[in-house]
Amino acid sequence: MNWQEFTALLVLATAMSFSPGPNTTLSTALAANGGLKRAMRFVVAVPVGWSALLLLCAGGVGALVTAAPTARVAIKVLGIAYLLWLALKLSRSGQLGQADAGRMQVGFWQGVGLQFVNIKAWLLALTLVAGWVAGQAEPAQRVAVLLGVMLVFAFASNLAYAAVGALLRAWLAQGRRLLWFNRGMAAVLVLTAAWMVKA
Repeated sequence: MNWQEFTALLVLATAMSFSPGPNTTLSTALAANGGLKRAMRFVVAVPVGWSALLLLCAGGVGALVTAAPTARVAIKVLGIAYLLWLALKLSRSGQLGQADAGRMQVGFWQGVGLQFVNIKAWLLALTLVAGWVAGQAEPAQRVAVLLGVMLVFAFASNLAYAAVGALLRAWLAQGRRLLWFNRGMAAVLVLTAAWMVKA
């Protein structure tokens, strides 16, 4: 991979990883409600799940999903349903810790699983495999570079969003601020689900 390709990869990784989506929204909400320590399970789960998705796409599963409209529709339906369920649970959480205590639990394995129903994650993985791996020399080396870069970016972006959520925690504890914040985060999840319908 030459430096131009690597630079393009870094630009794409920055744009896709740090733009709002289901992962960053949940990282922010989990940290705002339960603190940074509780959110770390999800923050770590995102790069783990996304890496598994990238490896599957590089191994050919992405091409199968693209070729099978039923599989694509199933992923979209599951993803949309899961995001709407999370949005509903989050919108009802008005006290610190309430979202983690029972209304909205998103732990490590749920975070890993979310990547497989996240259409944004699929689109990025398919784009990377098509643009940087398919038809290129030394595909295994290229996948290793992609994997390393995306692990760092997925972790850094979710940690940054979680840190913002944790910093807002004390301010959100006053009055009904947390309830409105959670409803705002739930609205972002609903908008993401609406975008997935059209994607």
